[in-house]
Amino acid sequence: MSESAAFFRFLSVGLLISATSGAAWADSHSHIWHVGGPLQDGRGRPPLHLNLTPAASTSYAPAQIRHAYGIDALATTGTGQTIAIVDAYGSPTLQADLNTFCAHWGLPSTTVQIIGGSSTADTGWALETALDVEWAHAAAPGARIVLSVARSSSTSDLLAAVDAAVNAGARVVSMSWGGGESSRETLYDIHFNRLGVTFIASSGDDGAGVEWPATSSYVLAVGGTSLTLDANSNRLSEVGWSGSGGGTSAVINRPSYQNGWTSAKRRGSPDVSMVADPNTGLMVYDAGTWYVVGGTSAGAPIWTGVVALSNSLRIAGTLNSANTALYGLARNSSVLPYSINARYFYDPKAGSNGGYSASGGYDFVTGLGSPVVNALVGPLSTK
Repeated sequence: MSESAAFFRFLSVGLLISATSGAAWADSHSHIWHVGGPLQDGRGRPPLHLNLTPAASTSYAPAQIRHAYGIDALATTGTGQTIAIVDAYGSPTLQADLNTFCAHWGLPSTTVQIIGGSSTADTGWALETALDVEWAHAAAPGARIVLSVARSSSTSDLLAAVDAAVNAGARVVSMSWGGGESSRETLYDIHFNRLGVTFIASSGDDGAGVEWPATSSYVLAVGGTSLTLDANSNRLSEVGWSGSGGGTSAVINRPSYQNGWTSAKRRGSPDVSMVADPNTGLMVYDAGTWYVVGGTSAGAPIWTGVVALSNSLRIAGTLNSANTALYGLARNSSVLPYSINARYFYDPKAGSNGGYSASGGYDFVTGLGSPVVNALVGPLSTK
């Protein structure tokens, strides 16, 4: 196993937990385990949380999340679009796991194209890979999925997998991983500044503070929320999640699309948000076991599906600058600071990540907020 290896399985005789190299640890809630290791420069980690008491917590199936965000109100399923998932190490059971996930939840089956590969097995990253592929498919079940596997979690290997994903035809790329910022990160923008390709990354799950590549001006950063639904899967409440990574970059200046939204002189993260709290987590099937999983790595693949849905409605081409388009659609008026257009975004006004609070308008916990997908994808397809 590699440096972030972890193994979790629910057994009929109880819960067995083992981890190596400090790669998994309990957070302030002893029933929530954080997988991925400490934040590092030059190496990515999956912002993934595992709920060890699923029977005592809330967990959501694809149909519930699709309804909560309005995805099920759309006729489009993303047919004709190619989504790429970029993860390190991959999963040897991925296709079988996806087949089970689809059959259990009544989703159409699909075959994942796997490119790249690794000679190293890592169970923490395998769970991340299952989450990313299964929930990108749940959001856009008609889209083709490419899994681009990095040989390791080093920045160079992950970026090579990003390039391979684009070369394989992906026009939306999900990156549910992050590392520490460095002065070199602007040199990496060449991998994300690609015409007609949208790159999406999780903002981190340690609360206040930022991660790269979410801090790149060419990447859509996804923060996290705690989502409560009623018996009909309608939103009762959605607030900022305590683990949602957010704040300002130490390296990147504020991009023009954030002008009028924040007075910070540096690039703010996240841009948008989605369910992430492992106490209101997502069902994931990996290596023969069901898990309840959270973290901002949950929202990135769902948002990837949302962009693919929008791209499928376009007359020609694909979305070029997701951030510019989304910040433009979110603006409700010309009064500064801008307020959120409730037609397209649900704006959480409560919750804190320990350093910042969710409030009306853009903030460093949930960004612009969570999508009203059935209203958003049409106008987004014209940008």
